[in-house]
Amino acid sequence: MSRSAQWDELFAGAPGGADGSGTASDGRMRLASAGGSGAPDIQFSKSPWSSAGGVAGELRTGTAGALADLDAASEGVTKGTEGFGATAALEEIRTSWKDRLGSVRDECGRLGGVLKSVGKDFGETDVQVGNDVKAAVPAPKTEGR
Repeated sequence: MSRSAQWDELFAGAPGGADGSGTASDGRMRLASAGGSGAPDIQFSKSPWSSAGGVAGELRTGTAGALADLDAASEGVTKGTEGFGATAALEEIRTSWKDRLGSVRDECGRLGGVLKSVGKDFGETDVQVGNDVKAAVPAPKTEGR
């Protein structure tokens, strides 16, 4: 069995596969940025990645604000209540929430940068691959040549 036949057999049941259920009736994949005829099977957009990075940045900012609000709201609460069980419990809860919010803030900051970077990298790679494919595919012949 030839490699082409093996490939067709592997993808025969897959969406967009060689069985005619997708846009690539000849069993070949088409990149969205490669141009040519037919609809692309593989598409990419950096928008969701960049958008998710922006949301992570907003969450980081909101969490940082919540930390500041927590500090302001708990300021002076323990004064005059030393020795009460509720004071110790309140401080334990406050410390626990500060740690949790700090972790969420830090992770959102880290993810925001990573997601934006991935979107940028994928976008640049998609454009480069499309350019490489266009350069490798011979130009269509026009009549009279």
